[in-house]
Amino acid sequence: MNSKFTTHTFKLNNGAAIPAIGLGTWQSGEYATREAVKHALQKGYRHIDTALNYGNEKEVGDGICASGVPRDQIWVTTKLDNHWHHRVPEGLESSLESLGLEYIDLFLIHFPCSTDPQDRSKHLPDWDFVKTWKEMQKLLGTGKVKTIGVSNFSISHLERLLDDPSCTVVPAVNQIELHPHNPSPKLLKYCQSKGIHCTAYSCLGGHTNSTINTRTELINDPVVLNLADSKERTPAQILIMWGLQRGTSMIPKSVTPERIDSNFEMGNWGLSEADITSLDGIQTRAKVVGDAWMPIRVFFEDGM
Repeated sequence: MNSKFTTHTFKLNNGAAIPAIGLGTWQSGEYATREAVKHALQKGYRHIDTALNYGNEKEVGDGICASGVPRDQIWVTTKLDNHWHHRVPEGLESSLESLGLEYIDLFLIHFPCSTDPQDRSKHLPDWDFVKTWKEMQKLLGTGKVKTIGVSNFSISHLERLLDDPSCTVVPAVNQIELHPHNPSPKLLKYCQSKGIHCTAYSCLGGHTNSTINTRTELINDPVVLNLADSKERTPAQILIMWGLQRGTSMIPKSVTPERIDSNFEMGNWGLSEADITSLDGIQTRAKVVGDAWMPIRVFFEDGM
């Protein structure tokens, strides 16, 4: 039995409605991405998340086309990569071409880092994310982007952006890593106070078959396993429900049809206050995504 979350949406500050559960595609291979997106949409998913940085926008677009689901029923999120910050319109066109779409539902600044395209080990000396956001705002009148937002922005980043006179549009979304090993309650509360919705990526704590050393052991945490056993749910379903009940949309990644299905078919149940408290009480702290590969640091502890 499907739960309300299969059709539930969260209303954004611009009036748009983002589906509560979507399919993440980070670290999905080419063919696997196409088939995963196709399967998810045919199953009932209506939110697909990708990024230029993932290298699979074309496959996401192919999966959307192959699904047979009308475009106007699908919420597509993609992201402006670091080396496109000073060329926002060109970055958008690149994504539209790769996806084979005429518009993007949600276009995000992927990281608050403006990288020199000629040398990605360097930050552009005369550019930053505030200037990038100024250019992002101009996209809203083009018909090619319906909603704009940010990703991986800390409280300090958001304060700087919102305090700048050039910021005339409050980001609708901040897509951030959120799970019990990286709960970021202060950042979540700050975003909510500003009317900024949060989407949780790496919401299952990473992938046990990851080819890079960026995962947590959250899925095997005793608290998660005990709750899953007591409620006859999967550990992933426990973590997804935790995020949904915090008011965040969730984009768990999988290319396995059975897991794609179970991550969506949540059933008519919920976590009690005691369950939430037990998950909130997990003391382990770990992140899936780091910033060592970028020329500047972007992750801070101000949201914990």
